[in-house]
Amino acid sequence: MSAQAEHEERRRPTPETPLGYLEQLPALVLLERLPVPVLAVESDGTVVHANSAFEEMLGYPVASLRGHPVSELLALDDAPTGADAVEHLRESDTAPVDLTHQDGSRVRALVSRPILRREDDPVTLVCFHDVTEQLWNGGRAPGF
Repeated sequence: MSAQAEHEERRRPTPETPLGYLEQLPALVLLERLPVPVLAVESDGTVVHANSAFEEMLGYPVASLRGHPVSELLALDDAPTGADAVEHLRESDTAPVDLTHQDGSRVRALVSRPILRREDDPVTLVCFHDVTEQLWNGGRAPGF
């Protein structure tokens, strides 16, 4: 049996409705397919997930980010660490933050409100919108 035939056999049947398709889509697959940078951070400040759009924005390979402190990505004078770095992300919702690109330059990005909002959610999940070029060209950062 070819690898393609085996893959097709393991695949679930295509749902009859678009909603059915979304309901069966695993969360990590969905996050990876989003065209906006996404970052998930544990409450202690450890990066659990970043998608390829986040990798494109900051230049860090996604695999190298997992398990690292989010504080290493925040370009702040009084760089918070651990839970304080996570709180900084949460408090920055809809505001621009400075992030550190792999080449050492700064990237200015708007942070979304946390997507997971329950008190007992074990991760903070946010999206970013890179506004660096817009600000360099004398524009104002739009709202997120």
